Amino acid sequence: MAKRRSGSALGAKEPVRRRAAVKARFVDADDSIWGQKGATLSDKSARQEFGLTQPEIIGAIRGGRLQFRVCSMHGNPWFRLLRQEVESLVQARSGPNHLHRKKLQKQLADLNRESRKITTRLKAIESQRAELMKELGE
Repeated sequence: MAKRRSGSALGAKEPVRRRAAVKARFVDADDSIWGQKGATLSDKSARQEFGLTQPEIIGAIRGGRLQFRVCSMHGNPWFRLLRQEVESLVQARSGPNHLHRKKLQKQLADLNRESRKITTRLKAIESQRAELMKELGE
């Protein structure tokens, strides 16, 4: 089990949850777009959703075309990027039709996934219904 550090800029005697809440409040108050739902995405999501590579993302960050925040989850660092900047980068690289096509492909994949879940659930319901009808018929 890892030890927690007691010292911080927000106060050593405050509970850990309180410090995190205070820190989050400062970040959200200063950068409102960073706190909006759906306005940001991780570098991994940008690679999956838009077909970018990690060197392209790092090059755009170094070139000043992408703003980022470094975040960490369970000790693993990742970049938090602004979605609209990633979209403009993809449009500049591949054209506006590419971005529209990627969005349509993602929507289609989501619908296919939902359809498979519903089909599986429907089969389970039908088998359960058949069992009940069989018990009632006997």
